[in-house]
Formats: sequence, structure tokens, C-alpha cells
Amino acid sequence: MSRELTIEAGIETTDDVCSLSLARRMAALLDHVPETYRTGDPLPRGWHVMLFNPPTAQKLLRQDGAASLGFTMPDLGLPRLMMGGRKIEFLADIPIGAAVLRRSRLGPVVRKEGRSGPFALIEVEHEISLSDSGKTALVETSSYVLRPEEDASQRSSSPPPKRDAPASPDLPDGTFVQAFLPDETKLFRYSAITDNPHRIHFDFPYATGVEGYPALVVNGTLPQMVLLDMF
Repeated sequence: MSRELTIEAGIETTDDVCSLSLARRMAALLDHVPETYRTGDPLPRGWHVMLFNPPTAQKLLRQDGAASLGFTMPDLGLPRLMMGGRKIEFLADIPIGAAVLRRSRLGPVVRKEGRSGPFALIEVEHEISLSDSGKTALVETSSYVLRPEEDASQRSSSPPPKRDAPASPDLPDGTFVQAFLPDETKLFRYSAITDNPHRIHFDFPYATGVEGYPALVVNGTLPQMVLLDMF
């Protein structure tokens, strides 16, 4: 669990411990055998998303459930927050049980105008290193989308249209295929492991009735981990 946040010359630094219990919970979510993961084993690629999720007091959660990100985001008057994507460069293993540091630096802030109104794109660069050696384990650039409050008068009262299941692609013989179904239980467990109380991921009435999405929003890092696991 993150313990401290310091700010120096535009860089915010926070620390954490790569918890064995969280690693085993992530393993269970991905249908691995949790007990095979032990202290000192390398954390599988992509599982670092379980780190650096600082606990936020319940009274400080936003109306959409969004919690503190562990670094300072600029106040642009655009309260709706979504993760837009991640670019990750893996440089070294993070041993399970190791103390780690994250240095975060705010990147470009770009305001734009879209069909649904103004929004902003923000990039934040994170560098995660091992506390004992100072060795950099990975560098990640996270992109965030900030949007204005949803206008209830513009929201459609009709149910979202039904979508046909995508056709299965023609694949060559011997291709390794894994089915991934991000159902409500999986989304809830992932949000619990990463301490992400954003309601668009598990609160269907809120996601559809307030935010205007056709269904629950799948955490982008969840299929990312599945793809890395398959690779």
C-alpha cells in the first residue's frame, strides 16, 4: 500500500510494496494457481497495475467514484475522468515482496472540442524502480481523458441498441486462442484488486443512466494483462 507522496521539481514520488497477497489475487482472477506465486518470484508483466493505488477516504471520492490517482491532476473544470491508454516499456523484473518507487511527471495537456463538447487529453509519465537498487523496472506513459459533466437533458431515455456478437475470425491451424469474457464479476474483482472505485466499471445503472454508456466500461488494463499473459 502506498505510504508517502513527495513533490520535487515537477516530479511526484510515492512508494509501495509489491504485495504477495495482491499478486495471488491477480493470479486467481486470471485463472492461475495462486499458491505457485511466492515472495521473490518476478511479478508477471502488466501486473504492476495493482501497485500505487493509494487509499482514498470514502468521503473524498468523487460523485463518479473516482479516487486519488496518487499524483496531482490539473483542475480544468472537466470532472469526468477516464483512462485513455498506456504505453509501457519493461526494463527489469519487479520481485514479489520488493519495495518499489514511482516517479510521476505530468506531460502535455491538450484541450480539444468534440461532437459532445470540450474535453482534454493529459499524459503522465511514470517511472517505477526498485527501492533497494534504484534500478528502473519499467517506464509507463498513461493517457487520460477529461470530460465535462453529462447533460441529463441530452441523454437518451431509450435502451442501448443490441449488438450482434462479432464473427469468429478464420485462423490458421495451431493458432493459440483464448476466450476472454469481461463479465460483471470479473470487472468487480479487478476493481477490488486495484482499488478502483470508479462506478463506470461495476455500477450498471450509473454507467448507463448517468454517464450514458451502453453498458459497463471494461478496464482497459484487464484485456491488456490477458494479452501479455498469452504472449
